[in-house]
Amino acid sequence: MTDFRNKSTVLVLNRNLQAIHVKTPAEAFCMMASGAARGLDVQGDDAIVPVTWDEWIALPVREQDRSIGSPRGLIRCPTVIVSPNYARVPMHRPGFNRRNLWQRDGGVCQYTGRKLAPHEGNIDHIVPRSRGGKTSWDNCVLAHREINSRKADRLPQEAGLRLLKVPAAPKALPATVVIQNIHGVRDWEFFMR
Repeated sequence: MTDFRNKSTVLVLNRNLQAIHVKTPAEAFCMMASGAARGLDVQGDDAIVPVTWDEWIALPVREQDRSIGSPRGLIRCPTVIVSPNYARVPMHRPGFNRRNLWQRDGGVCQYTGRKLAPHEGNIDHIVPRSRGGKTSWDNCVLAHREINSRKADRLPQEAGLRLLKVPAAPKALPATVVIQNIHGVRDWEFFMR
């Protein structure tokens, strides 16, 4: 049996059946046992039944199900749970890192407008760190390595450069957009459309 207890393989839905989070089976069991969530008994494409904790532990473990051992015997691990008291869709703002900066700037040097290959670009601090500039969304842009070297510890205007656009933090997106089914859980497909 594969140890999947610490892998995020349970999709969490709000009461409107919108994907809002991903949890581990252990976290899902805790939510179900405390009444904060109900498991979804997915019975193929035509039937999805919300089930309380007491009903869940009595469900038979099918051949395709993952299960976990308990003193009572095997218990089916949920793949999708619903939080019936939660209606919102949380917002997610990407954290600041090289990959997300590359994505925000579309892989384009913000001084020349040139599309960059991954090895050609790096992070440029508009106000250099040596002059008190912070590493943040509004002070960093993607720049060609040669342009960044030429700019050195100067401001863009001092180096004869001009930004194509003013940098800003990416807009927050609904959590539903950033959830990925990396484990290929079939039961998630209906809710991830």
